Amino acid sequence: MTDKNVLVLVGSLRAASINRQLAETALAHAPEGLTLSLYEGHGALPLYNEDLDVEGQLPASVVEFREALAAADALLVVTPEHNGTVPANLKNAIDWSSRPFGEAAIVANPVAVIGTAFGQYGGIWAQDETRKAFGIAGATVLEQHTLSIPHSLVRFAETHPKDDAEIVTQLTAFLDEFAGELAKLDEDAAAAA
Repeated sequence: MTDKNVLVLVGSLRAASINRQLAETALAHAPEGLTLSLYEGHGALPLYNEDLDVEGQLPASVVEFREALAAADALLVVTPEHNGTVPANLKNAIDWSSRPFGEAAIVANPVAVIGTAFGQYGGIWAQDETRKAFGIAGATVLEQHTLSIPHSLVRFAETHPKDDAEIVTQLTAFLDEFAGELAKLDEDAAAAA
């Protein structure tokens, strides 16, 4: 597999977010061939408004975000669940990533979604909604590669995810599967060419 640049987008904007800590742990355990980069700017995106989405007049934060997406070979989203669904800032980022529809940088770009949440299902609803929205936007959603960690506030009350051996093992296995799926997509594309 050729080296892959993976943009990591965290659904929580909070500096001490457990999902951000999970993303940082993923960066530290990326397998050979995957370079993970945490994207910090999606919180600066204005709420999606078609009046602002005008070529040559786009807000700088949108230009930067779309360029980062275009430069990435894949996207890894690490998200909590807000009121049973996607955090507003993440949904907004998906909306900006989906335009221009059918031609956006996210089209055909592989996307995987993981996360942790307070509830017993680890944010599965938010992860499912995130996959759905990216799929509608045109991304290649990797549905079979998931990681949902429940009871985040209790489990990580005094422990960073990087210091939880079980989580590191699960996360490392997920990243290996993710890398394998990206390699398979490359093989399939080469065979189809």
